[in-house]
Amino acid sequence: MLEFIEQHRNFIFNTLPDFLQNKWTLMVFNIIIFAIFVKLANLFIDKLLDRVCKYKDDFEFKKQLITLKSIVKSIVDTIIVAFGVMYILNGLGVDIRPILTAAGVLGVAVGFGAKRFFEDIITGLSLLLEGQIRVGDYVEISGHQGVVEKVDIKLIQIRDLQGRIHYIRNGMVDTVINYTRDYSYYVFDLGISYSENIDNVINTLKETDENFRQNAVTKNYVLAPLEILGVDNFDDSAVIVKARIKTTPIKQWEVGREFNKYIKEKFDEKGIEIPFPQRTIHMINDTQNDS
Repeated sequence: MLEFIEQHRNFIFNTLPDFLQNKWTLMVFNIIIFAIFVKLANLFIDKLLDRVCKYKDDFEFKKQLITLKSIVKSIVDTIIVAFGVMYILNGLGVDIRPILTAAGVLGVAVGFGAKRFFEDIITGLSLLLEGQIRVGDYVEISGHQGVVEKVDIKLIQIRDLQGRIHYIRNGMVDTVINYTRDYSYYVFDLGISYSENIDNVINTLKETDENFRQNAVTKNYVLAPLEILGVDNFDDSAVIVKARIKTTPIKQWEVGREFNKYIKEKFDEKGIEIPFPQRTIHMINDTQNDS
């Protein structure tokens, strides 16, 4: 070891310190250090929020945390990068005060021409803080429906049933219809023949619901017994009975499709008719008497 130091004395005690004290070398080291800070901050946020989700059973709260995770990471990363840039410039001997002043003036000038941009940010923060939209929700915004895949302070990204992605500016959001907040309902209209006894049909629906909640594949998604709202309308070919099933969020369609199968099987067993549209045509034979 001593022999190695003796052989490289000039490099160790002269060249290396000069290299390490060079401002460009320090700049590279500072960039590496701040990159590590960004990585550690993101890792810390992921670990913290994942730990909170692990010990919190509230599904809605978990969705809110998942939605806020990317926003928090973006804000923290921006702060670290901004501080790092100023620190590095200052280390290079650049006076950052004029830069900050120019940035402020430029920001004001840009602000007058970036109204839509700031509308997006303000609306996005409001949506996030109020928890109106979370990742995993099924929503309808501006006529577009789908599952929310990403929410940030500028855009909302939803994927529809056909797999298409819709990018919606936050500033364009006026009304949000959230189908999956806390719980959902599968609402359906059941048409029965005019000749059927309504009380018998309602009792059959209750039997079907009881069997469904005990044996169906989707029984764990049902939160309450079937709620029969009653006779809702008299259609051309059927009496319409309206009912609904309370389910866990976003599972209403899956439960509804399975329940429809149970209804069809039970009605066939009981001989209850589910009519289809039909029309009666009267044929008139108009015989002309020439006599």
